[in-house]
Amino acid sequence: MTKMAKATKEKLRKVSTATVATCLFKKGLKNQFIQHVKPLKLGKPTMVGEAYTLRYIPAREDLNPITVFRDPEHLQRVAVEECPQGAVMVIDSRQNARAASAGSILVTRLMVKNAEGIVTDGGFRDSAEIANLDFSSYHNRPTAPTNLTLHQAIAINDPIGCGDAAVFPGDIILGDDDGVMVIPAHLADEVADECIQMTMYEEFVIEQVQGGRAVIGLYPMVDESIKAEFEKWKSKRN
Repeated sequence: MTKMAKATKEKLRKVSTATVATCLFKKGLKNQFIQHVKPLKLGKPTMVGEAYTLRYIPAREDLNPITVFRDPEHLQRVAVEECPQGAVMVIDSRQNARAASAGSILVTRLMVKNAEGIVTDGGFRDSAEIANLDFSSYHNRPTAPTNLTLHQAIAINDPIGCGDAAVFPGDIILGDDDGVMVIPAHLADEVADECIQMTMYEEFVIEQVQGGRAVIGLYPMVDESIKAEFEKWKSKRN
């Protein structure tokens, strides 16, 4: 897995999913937001890391009894142990939260191993415990049954679908209180730079609107005189 530059990661921590969504839309990418996924707890720092994936298929009873957890090569456990430091584990649970994608023990293990976070389009058991960890976690809703009742782990670090978004290993996953965006890895540096500039302009706009200014011509910027004002505003801030 190719690691993103530290500077890129720090830039992305300063921008929102909304800004990233607009930036990617300008590039023709319209389906990068993971649908129906929300943070277990609001107010945590922005999550940014490379995607490390786990894919589930529907469980088949003769192949997925409770005893499979004794297998040291069980893919769910292997994925947790092999997830790289700084990565975000992204789980394809087929948008089905009737059984858990994982629980507090596995999520705690990821936290201790210094992963960046975890995202599933299914659900977590022990959700209250996971919410209180110092770790970014996103799911559809809480659930109680073990994953084995519904899900069978079938592949690690393959391309997956999560919440109707395609996720390739190494894609950049960015999560905040609004949800989770998927940034194609080859666009990460470009998106980070553009989003920093977009965020600065949005800060300028908010300041102007709070001062009573109308949004027409200001947002989006269509007036060259406003561009000059913005550049002057930036130079003062710097």
